[in-house]
Amino acid sequence: MQRRAQREQQSGQRVKRLRRVLVCAAAVPVMLGAAGCSSDSGSDDGKDKASGAAAPTSAAPSPTVQAAAYQRLPEACGVLSKKTLEDLAPKAKSGKEGGSDDVSTRASCSWNSLDNNGVKGSQFRWLNVSLLRFDSDTTRGAGDKLAQQYYDKQVRDAQATEGAQGAKAEPVSGTGDEATAVRYELKKKEGTFKQQTVVVRVENVVVTLDYNGAGLAGDKAPDAADLMKDAQKAAKEAVTSVTKANGPGGSAGSPSKSASRAPSASATKPASDQG
Repeated sequence: MQRRAQREQQSGQRVKRLRRVLVCAAAVPVMLGAAGCSSDSGSDDGKDKASGAAAPTSAAPSPTVQAAAYQRLPEACGVLSKKTLEDLAPKAKSGKEGGSDDVSTRASCSWNSLDNNGVKGSQFRWLNVSLLRFDSDTTRGAGDKLAQQYYDKQVRDAQATEGAQGAKAEPVSGTGDEATAVRYELKKKEGTFKQQTVVVRVENVVVTLDYNGAGLAGDKAPDAADLMKDAQKAAKEAVTSVTKANGPGGSAGSPSKSASRAPSASATKPASDQG
């Protein structure tokens, strides 16, 4: 009896040990599974973070610039009235249109007048009108600002004309958004040429009017003040032609508010181009 009791007791102890082994064995996969979940969770977090870092940012809006006010130019040889041409270049038969790849952005016209009185001398006049229009550009800027830069350059160039003597510049009021008149003399073998250059900016268009006169073959030189008065009147008329060419609704933007400042001079070099 005592031995059976001992055997049963030993058998019960073995059963208990076996149960503990099985419980521990069952616990190991659970722990490994938990560790695996923890590892996967960390990996997903890393992917989420990487995904967030690589997410594209919204594109910056494209820069915009106000549309240029004027979209066209008038016919260059038609910017001055018949009466004005008779006063400034009375012997000119017709205007000579300058070459241009695009007359909507660049145009010019010139008139030569020679009143030949034989031994009594002659009176020479040369008149030129140049028109340059600037479009607005997102890279370069608004059309009126580009025109202003060109206007300033033209004024400086007119004052720096090679051979110019006694160059003077003065602002012109009541013409365009800004205007400047430059006057000087050019001594040539034919005589003394008195040059008047009026540069005007109206919105995104620059108008340059060159006018010079000379008394040849012993004739009296023209009065510079009279020439300048005529040149300023003609420049104002040319600016009016620009605004009329764009007509009602022809302006894509509101008129600029820029105050009158020292204007610019024409790209034409009167000293070398005059007849």
